[in-house]
Amino acid sequence: MIRHIVFDMGNVLLHFDPQLFIQRVGVSDETDVKLIQKELFRSLEWVQMDRGSLSEQEAFERVKPRLPERLHPALEELLLHWDRPILPVSGMADFVKDCKAAGYNVYLLSNASRRLHNYWEGIPGHEWFDGRFVSADYRLVKPQQAIYQKFCEVFSLKGEECLFIDDVPLNIEGAVTAGWQGIVFHDAADLRQKARALGVKISE
Repeated sequence: MIRHIVFDMGNVLLHFDPQLFIQRVGVSDETDVKLIQKELFRSLEWVQMDRGSLSEQEAFERVKPRLPERLHPALEELLLHWDRPILPVSGMADFVKDCKAAGYNVYLLSNASRRLHNYWEGIPGHEWFDGRFVSADYRLVKPQQAIYQKFCEVFSLKGEECLFIDDVPLNIEGAVTAGWQGIVFHDAADLRQKARALGVKISE
């Protein structure tokens, strides 16, 4: 029986769109946008921040030699403030609230740097969560099996009672392999329908 509903953050609770983030810090040249995407958002350093082995400042020092100096201010702004403003995924705050009202415990399980704790309270629906597990705090990342096991250990939960919601199929596969149930996220309406099909008692 599902008792705990666990959410990813990026592209589940909030939109994570690197191209948009780059453009809103004032970078519009297509070549520059692609360069920042490659050297920051698709970099080893970004993964290392999620794993907790690198801080934002350390990432800045490592990435900036790969970008022209004129892009260094944008790089710093993206590392420290990509979340301003947060762009909520439509319908998800209501879904989280409805799950909590129906008696389920709700948790976050996110690949993210420790800076997530700084902007967590800006995410709509955060007030309904019973706990959050940020990958960088434990030096584990999805879809490692150990992260799902550690999550259950931290919150004293049973994997078979957890439903995981993530937009990355590989992360859901990792959770299912760990004995959880999972739903690949597309949008709030689809999620609500699939959750109900799994026995989650929330309204349509």
